[in-house]
Amino acid sequence: MSKVKTAVLPVAGWGTRVLPATKSIPKPMLPIADAPAIDYIVQEAVESGIKHIILVTNRYLRAIEDYFDENPELMHILEKKNNQKLLQRIKSIENMVRISVVRQPSPRGLGHAVLMAREIVGNEPFAVMLGDDLVWSESAPCLKQLIDVYDETSASVLGVIKVPACDVSKYGVIAGELQENKLTKVTGLVEKPAIHEAPSDLAVIGRYVLSPKIFDFLETTLPGKGNEIQLTDALEALLSAEPIYACEFSGVRYDTGDTVGWLQACIEYTMRRPEFAPAMQEYFQKLQLK
Repeated sequence: MSKVKTAVLPVAGWGTRVLPATKSIPKPMLPIADAPAIDYIVQEAVESGIKHIILVTNRYLRAIEDYFDENPELMHILEKKNNQKLLQRIKSIENMVRISVVRQPSPRGLGHAVLMAREIVGNEPFAVMLGDDLVWSESAPCLKQLIDVYDETSASVLGVIKVPACDVSKYGVIAGELQENKLTKVTGLVEKPAIHEAPSDLAVIGRYVLSPKIFDFLETTLPGKGNEIQLTDALEALLSAEPIYACEFSGVRYDTGDTVGWLQACIEYTMRRPEFAPAMQEYFQKLQLK
């Protein structure tokens, strides 16, 4: 049985790339079909064997933790209407997983957000899932694929995808030695490199399984790119103590923190839903006639 039972979800960002939609709505609460993005991420965690979710928020983002809290008033309304389908859906959200909340006092970077969860995580391996990355997979959930690698190697695992050269400056990028089964043994990481500085085309996206040793390095990591404490910099330092692997997972990744990426996710997730797909397909056909 896997030791990875806890996932940290840093969701304290302002979502500036999708303003003004996120002016009053937290980015992870933007809807994808009939549920917010955070719902899909937590579902992926649960389907991967996660038992405990730690939300790293700020004082302005109560909507995220409220989404997973009990809502007796809403339940009463649905019971009066005898809407059993929605009643069961709401109950499943409220009982999906154990949720803890910790606040990041000020926006000091992803590395600092992860560090905020140290006391709750303890001395166990844990996952990190970013609130603006959705991954759809026909096989095992993305996080489960990374957890399986951790269980095999007992080493931190980064989810990576190949990106065009023009996009490397948007990501942390790895250098490494290719192993088998789309695994790379990481030898270095660079946060948001220029095209000519990128060591590869393998970019780290919002899925990690990390050794608890990372907390020791986050404690001493100085602000880097954007004057923020970068998780990438701490991972680079962790290489001096432990191996790290990168996994090219099976699945399609959507960047819902970008307006076009969010729109693509809305359309494709909706089209995978049998209750919505026929009506949407008919609508798209009508659009093509105009």
